[in-house]
Amino acid sequence: MASPLSPIIEFRDVSFHTAGTQILSGLNLKVDLGETLVLLGRSGSGKTTTLKLVNRLLSPTRGEVRVNGVSNADTDLIRLRRSIGYVIQEVGLFPHFTVERNIGLVPRISGWPEDRVRARVPELLQLVGLAPEFGSRYPHQLSGGQRQRVGVARALAADPEILLMDEPFGALDPITRDELQREFLSLQQKLRKTVVFVTHDLREALRLGSRIALMEAGRLVTVLAPQEFLHSNDPAVAAYVRAFGDGLESAANRGTS
Repeated sequence: MASPLSPIIEFRDVSFHTAGTQILSGLNLKVDLGETLVLLGRSGSGKTTTLKLVNRLLSPTRGEVRVNGVSNADTDLIRLRRSIGYVIQEVGLFPHFTVERNIGLVPRISGWPEDRVRARVPELLQLVGLAPEFGSRYPHQLSGGQRQRVGVARALAADPEILLMDEPFGALDPITRDELQREFLSLQQKLRKTVVFVTHDLREALRLGSRIALMEAGRLVTVLAPQEFLHSNDPAVAAYVRAFGDGLESAANRGTS
């Protein structure tokens, strides 16, 4: 386990290319224990690729990704992925499983006793704002926001230290998105997970992030705290801020309130 003074995730001169196309180039980045690092950038900037390198859905062409001080290439793949929660925009729930079976899947395959799994599921449903009776429903019986809540609960089921979130609220309507952002902040205050969160939405980044890593064309531009980001003189940062217009200060303040 990483010490409080060492990064829990570290990218060391990481590059990635596929089919002759360079997706990432020379990425050096550290994620501290208990922080929410937001990967921000336009489509094609390399955000999701960076995320997938953490749990080895992809492997770097060059360089090294370290998790808890150890190269993730040297870590057993199954053990690595079970130790990292993963939430995506499409949720990816198994349609023929009930909510209870979806949430309890990783603890069960990790060998948890059945009584512990049964106790864990309603606890997680409550944590993400759903009543216990949702456990017996199927994904098609849920709204988009409810499915996303179940996706978060499933990612948290085995109590992972790290949570990877790839635009998890991007497909939701503005009101539901706002509600889930508020719930995410509340959860993070309680659980203090290490979160890497991908978004192209600057307001979301300012609201949710401890730090914001701006990416552009496969390269890391800068890493700044939300208030630093808002007032940065870096041309790429300033262009992003201008594109989103007014109301950004309040988004950053809501994340710290």
